[in-house]
Amino acid sequence: MAANDAVHEASAFLSPLFLEINKCVVGQKYLVERLVIGLLADGHVLLEGVPGLAKTLSVKTLATALHARFSRIQFTPDMLPADVVGTQVYNPQSGAFTIRRGPVFANLVLADEINRAPAKVQSALLEAMQERQVTIGDQTFLLEAPFLVLATQNPVEQEGTYVLPEAQVDRFMLKLKIGYPDRAEERQIMDLMARTGAQPTASAVVSADDVLRARRVINEMYMDDKVRDYIVDIVCATRDPKAYRLKLDGMVQMGASPRATIAMALASRAHAFLRGRGYVTPQDVKSVAMDVLRHRVTVTYEAEADDKTPEVIIQRILDELPVP
Repeated sequence: MAANDAVHEASAFLSPLFLEINKCVVGQKYLVERLVIGLLADGHVLLEGVPGLAKTLSVKTLATALHARFSRIQFTPDMLPADVVGTQVYNPQSGAFTIRRGPVFANLVLADEINRAPAKVQSALLEAMQERQVTIGDQTFLLEAPFLVLATQNPVEQEGTYVLPEAQVDRFMLKLKIGYPDRAEERQIMDLMARTGAQPTASAVVSADDVLRARRVINEMYMDDKVRDYIVDIVCATRDPKAYRLKLDGMVQMGASPRATIAMALASRAHAFLRGRGYVTPQDVKSVAMDVLRHRVTVTYEAEADDKTPEVIIQRILDELPVP
């Protein structure tokens, strides 16, 4: 009961937060909820979908609803790493170098269309995403918490896109695949947005302290040993399906890394927190497992030729592994 009370108290800010976001974003409940899970679990989020599905709008609206520093980086093919992290600038009068900080120095960083820049630019985010610090020249700067990279990308089949390096993709806690709204939502979008001039805007209703307080509560949430073992079994099953008697021979080229285990534990806690519970259930784990694993499991060429996607393999693991 004490854990539930702590969750209810720490989650009081969620209702006004969702209210503000819904002023600007119609539908996309899954997308908005997963963005908030990333915020609560201190994990970066990668959003994939065709243009026009409110990916950028959702991230900007979330940032607007927070009392936090926000920056947007529009990734393009001609960018340099210094455009992301910053650089040293020479002052001819003093003969000294000064540091000019880049847009990565913010609480929420929108990396818009991240796969439209080459790998050398994408890799400029690696240190910031994993270690929450940036090195420019011989100086290292810590990034202020909360620090979150929310990246959007178009499907790789689109023109002018680069495949994200595996090391980059693995640093995202969640990868979301965004689909089209249904007919009723499409009509709501038209009624709300089909006008020139001023568009709906959100107000800042949540402070960084609210988020950090919620994270402390999430860290203390109860997770039974059986649930912990279930998380480990799911991740290990992506690496060695045969050990779990899963008929996935020749389908998995590379399984999920230990980052997936950590991410699933944190994301499932945040999922339970959103439901007002002070404990984690196996259903919380199953609810976030697909988003945690889909970008960390690589299928073989044979499986790909047979239309077996990472999602198909992960779903089979979730369906066939015993649930505690």
